[in-house]
Amino acid sequence: MTASETAGITVLLKAWRDGDRSALDRLTPLLYGELRRLAYRFMQQERAEHTLQATALVNEAYLRLVDIKAVDWQDRAHFMAVASQTMRRVLVDAARARAAEKRGGGMERLDGGASGLDLDGMPAPGTDRAREVCALDEALDALARMDPRRAQVIELRFFGGLTVEETAEILQISPQSVMRDWKLARAWLMRELRASK
Repeated sequence: MTASETAGITVLLKAWRDGDRSALDRLTPLLYGELRRLAYRFMQQERAEHTLQATALVNEAYLRLVDIKAVDWQDRAHFMAVASQTMRRVLVDAARARAAEKRGGGMERLDGGASGLDLDGMPAPGTDRAREVCALDEALDALARMDPRRAQVIELRFFGGLTVEETAEILQISPQSVMRDWKLARAWLMRELRASK
């Protein structure tokens, strides 16, 4: 996305925040495009037979985002951070529903060599390993209470599928800081996930 496109999204978000309904009409194709890009990048990690499709993820996230009334949209970066959190919520809700449906039957334990794992052992959120996705969500919430920025880095990169550079832009930190936070947060999360087995 070019700088002028990013600036255009920021202007429209602020106009929408200020009550301009026509801004939302102009913003919708742009926001939807941003969400599709996030969902597509995220769903590339998933198995082909996964039940939640990228389009469904985009639609659910979009409906939740445009329904939010109390967000003081600042810019595109703010939107992307909230969109990533929203997609995480959609995926975790779907995982919890699958786990409740299965009542734990046939769930595999978390181990670094299993095929449904990604990022050095973290469960890929859309796999049939719903219990592990829920455990990751709980661990990420705990990390957010201790170190919000590191939790945001994990959320943006893992759930949002953003690159190091995109994450740095959104959080307004250097790519080196993103990588440092990514490595430390990932190690902390892996310890938490192993301890919760």
